[in-house]
Formats: sequence, structure tokens, C-alpha cells
Amino acid sequence: MSPVVDPVVGVPLHLIVMGVSGTGKSTIARALNDRLGWEFAEGDDYHPQANVEKMASGRPLVDEDRWPWLRTLTAWTAERDARGESTVLTCSALKHTYRELLREGGAGTYFVHLVGDKGLLLERMGSREHFMPSSLLESQLDTLEDLDANERGMTVDVANPPERIARMVLAQLDL
Repeated sequence: MSPVVDPVVGVPLHLIVMGVSGTGKSTIARALNDRLGWEFAEGDDYHPQANVEKMASGRPLVDEDRWPWLRTLTAWTAERDARGESTVLTCSALKHTYRELLREGGAGTYFVHLVGDKGLLLERMGSREHFMPSSLLESQLDTLEDLDANERGMTVDVANPPERIARMVLAQLDL
């Protein structure tokens, strides 16, 4: 498959599906990737073991925990960008500063910010197997900074079915 180039900037496109836990980042990213066939990475798989253990014990991550993980994700994207490959990546990307770093992975970075009602998110978190307990949702919501007008991306409510969200993203990007 030939590389897909972002029509806005003429470089590979890097979709970062972002949001707090329970928004369905993995589900939406996989739905997008099923259609696009790009290189895919689950951001949680790149957390150092210490981060996983900290979250599993109910303690929220702080910036010092997140920076090395974010640098790893940025390097993953940059490596593929250098090869002209477009990607789909999941990452909470909660703060503007985190997203600034992630954008260093490629000029074609585009954020798909998934948002939803807190009750729905808690319900989803309670029905899945994941190292992060639902008790940490509040700390993520407190940390979350919405996309700015100057950040390339879109915000989508997860009350929509996953297939519809994927179609909305693809339509927005004319893919």
C-alpha cells in the first residue's frame, strides 16, 4: 500500500486517538486502522513497568512518569515518519505540553480527541480488564486539557457508535 500523505501539509499522517480512560481509544483506533491499514501502536503497551504498577495500585501518574513514555511514543512515530509511513496511535495525550512533544514525531500529526459523559466512562471502565482502575478517572479528568484551536484535530463524543466515529474521522480527513 502506498503511503498516505496528509493533504494539508504534504507529509505522512499520524492519527493519535486520545482521551481519558474509558473513551474507547483502542476500539476507535483499531476501527480506523482496519480501514486504513497503517502501522498501529497501542500507547499503553509502551508504558514502563513502573508506570503500569503505579496505576494498577491506584496511584495516578505525574508528569515525571509520563515524559519518558511520551518520548518513546514520539520516537516511534518519528521513525515511521522518516520512512514516509502514516500511523495510528493511541495515547491519552492529556495536556497541551504532551501533545506538543507528540507532534515532534511528524508534521502530519492529527489528534482525535474522544470525550464522553463521566458516568458512561466509569461504566465502560468497570466492564473491561485493564491495569488502570476506574478510581483514577477523576485524576485524568482533572489533568485533561481540551484541544486548542491551534491544535490540528477534532473532538468526538463517544456516545456515538465506534463505526460512526471512525466514519466521522475518515470523512473529516477526506480519507
